[in-house]
Amino acid sequence: MANILIGTCGWTDRALLTSGWYPPGHRDTEGRLRHYATRFPLVEADSPYYALPTVRTTTHWAERTPDGFRFDVKAHSLLTGHPTRLSALPEDLREHPRDDALLTELWTRYAEALDPLRRAGRLGTLLFQYPPSLAPGPTAEAFIRTARERARDWPFAVEFRNPAWWHSARTLPFLTDLDATAVSVDAPTLPPTPLVTTPHLSLIRFHGHSPHWGTGTKEDRFRHTYTPQELAEWLPRIHHLAAHTDEVHLLFNNCCGDAAAKAAETLQTTLLTTTLPRPRTAGRGHGGWCPPAAAGENPSHL
Repeated sequence: MANILIGTCGWTDRALLTSGWYPPGHRDTEGRLRHYATRFPLVEADSPYYALPTVRTTTHWAERTPDGFRFDVKAHSLLTGHPTRLSALPEDLREHPRDDALLTELWTRYAEALDPLRRAGRLGTLLFQYPPSLAPGPTAEAFIRTARERARDWPFAVEFRNPAWWHSARTLPFLTDLDATAVSVDAPTLPPTPLVTTPHLSLIRFHGHSPHWGTGTKEDRFRHTYTPQELAEWLPRIHHLAAHTDEVHLLFNNCCGDAAAKAAETLQTTLLTTTLPRPRTAGRGHGGWCPPAAAGENPSHL
C-alpha cells in the first residue's frame, strides 16, 4: 500500500493566521512552518503561483521541516496560461514579449528556485493547474507537452479546471504518455473520479462544495466545512489510489479560517482508524476508479 500524506494548500493564508490555529510562540515566519510540520507531513506551496520564490526562501523551507516532509509546489501563473500581472514577473522580464522564450526563461528561474527542495528530498511534485479557458484539443496538448518537456526531469502533476478534459477519451492516455500525475478534485462541476496516470504518485485536492464556485471571491469560492461523512465517502477512492501508486497526496483547499486544517486532521484520524481494503487486482496500473473489494487487515500508512 502507498504512503498516504495529508496536508493543506498553503500554511500562511491570512484567514488561517487569524484563526488561532497557530499557538502563541509559533506565529512568526519560522515558527509557523515548524509548527505546521509537527501536524502534517505535506503542504502545498501556492505562493510561487503569484511570484517566483528566492533560493534563500526555499532553503529555509527545507531547513525548517523534517526528513520525509513534502512540498507540492504550484507552477507560476504564466507557465500555465493564466492571466498574469506585470508585478508577478521578475522586474527584468516585465517588458519581455510574452512568448515561448519568456516561458523558457521563467521556467529556468522557477526550477533554480526550487532546487533546494529537490536536493533536500522535500519536493513532492510540481503542480501545473490549468485554467478553465484551456479547453482540450491539439493546441492545448501542445502547450502542456512543451511545459512537460521543460520539466522533463521533475515530478509533474496536472489539474484541469475545464471539465471537458475529463469527458475526453484522450486525456488519460495523454497524461500517462507525459508521465504526469492526474490531479483528482473534490469540487462543484468537476468529476470526483480518482485517476491513476503514473505509478509513483496520485493526488487529490479538496476544494469544497461552495455554491459560489467559479463566481464569487476567493473566500466565497472555497468556503466549505467538510463533515466526517463527506470525508468518509472518499475512503474507497483513496484506498483505490493507494493500491495503485507508491504515494498518495491529499490536500485541502477549503481555505477559510482553519477549515482546511481541521478537515485534514479529521481525515488523518479517519484513515488511522480504518482498515484498508484489498485491491481488486494485484500490482500497479492505470485507469479510473472502481469500488475496492472487501476490507483487509492492513492499517493505512500516514
